[in-house]
Amino acid sequence: MTNHQTTARFSSGPWRRLRSLRVRLIAVFAAVALLTAVSASGIAYWLNRDAVLKRAQDTALNDFRVSLSRNVSGLPLSATCEDLNALAGTVASSGLSYDVVVADPALPDCIASSSPTQYTLANVPAPLQTAVNRPREITESNPYTYHLYWQRQNLDGRPFVIGGTKVVPTGPTAYMFKSLENERADLNTLGWSLAIATLLALIGSALLAQAASATVLRPVRRLGDAARRLGEGHLDTRLEVEGSDELADLARTFNRTAESLHEQVEELSAREAQSRRFVADMSHELRTPLTAMTAVTDILEDEAESLDPMIEPAVRLVVSETRRLSDLVENLMEVTRFDAGTAKLVADEVDIADLIMSCIDGRAWYDAVEVDAPRGVRAVVDPRRLDVVFANLIGNALKHGGSPVRVRVHEEGDSVVVEVSDSGPGIPEDVLPHVFDRFYKADKGRARSEGSGLGLSIAMANAQIHGGTITAANGETGAVFTLTLPRTPPPPPPADTASEERAQ
Repeated sequence: MTNHQTTARFSSGPWRRLRSLRVRLIAVFAAVALLTAVSASGIAYWLNRDAVLKRAQDTALNDFRVSLSRNVSGLPLSATCEDLNALAGTVASSGLSYDVVVADPALPDCIASSSPTQYTLANVPAPLQTAVNRPREITESNPYTYHLYWQRQNLDGRPFVIGGTKVVPTGPTAYMFKSLENERADLNTLGWSLAIATLLALIGSALLAQAASATVLRPVRRLGDAARRLGEGHLDTRLEVEGSDELADLARTFNRTAESLHEQVEELSAREAQSRRFVADMSHELRTPLTAMTAVTDILEDEAESLDPMIEPAVRLVVSETRRLSDLVENLMEVTRFDAGTAKLVADEVDIADLIMSCIDGRAWYDAVEVDAPRGVRAVVDPRRLDVVFANLIGNALKHGGSPVRVRVHEEGDSVVVEVSDSGPGIPEDVLPHVFDRFYKADKGRARSEGSGLGLSIAMANAQIHGGTITAANGETGAVFTLTLPRTPPPPPPADTASEERAQ
């Protein structure tokens, strides 16, 4: 697949719809809403999470400290393992649903626990045990040797806050295990609520973007339709201006531009129509005296040999120039018909080979032209106009390229192709783009020439009225003109369309 095909594929169909302004507006609104909602939800979640966890752990730690201080005073100096178990159970029975583990250095084999099957000293993180048992220097700002420390820890996938402290320098060490399952459930509920709120915000932003895009795109769509109609030639297209915002200013600018364009096109059309009428009137006015002059020059040409030898060259020059002027007038009238849109096809199905041979025989070019045209290649054409095309192409090749001139006919699908090549030097590259321009001559230094510079442009116009075209190029031995015609010409435009085009 070529780059051009790839570009065309992605610039149409679903890709074009995905790149539309409506989709981009909705995407921007949704992205902004999603970013805002996620940021707000994330901040709210983390603030609430810290507040919930801090409140739960502070409450449990304070209760643990108070309960431990209240109950440790009843512990005997030489406490037994039963005494430590009783202390753990008493402290844990405060009502906040936490468990207690008590260890005494004097009883290394005794680890008292309010739930011995679930919590032991092994469940306490080593860093926490180190911090709890490490004495601190007593200063003015630190009146106590030992303090209460805590750490959050997952045990078997469940969240806990674990707190610990040493009661007295020679007393036991107690640890508290407070489950945060309820707090985690509350935070999960909060998370789901914030996620639903984010989703609703995203949906709301999409609906808002849809409404906003409809409000913005409606005048933009009207502007696009108006610009399209203006480009199609409906110069009276105008937009209704509502409001005073930027879109209203754009509509006013469009109306002013359309009005200015309308005025300029009308002025140019009037000048063009005036120029066409002038050329047509001039050509018609010249035909009458030219008819008389042609009749006189025919007589002078017949009597040229019996005239004075001093007069004969002047007579032949007058005859030649009169015929040249007559051909020029006929060409100008033909060009005027094309410009006015009055040129019509009188089509008939003919054999292209017969038409080429008739053109060559009628102009006595048979000895200078090689024809490769198989019979049976038929097309619906206007024989008179196609004869003009062949005469111009073959005559141009004989005059500027040189013989032998080769004419080749072949079929390509539903088209008939006629190639006319010569044996000359070819066409200069800077001349090729202009060979079908009116009055264009490659040699600007020639003030006069036998041609008027209209032949190839008339040939192109006759080809186009058939729905075909002519191209010029350089071949291996000279210039090559290629005429491509459909087998059936296109239908003529409706009368109202043609009149509208002429009016414009």
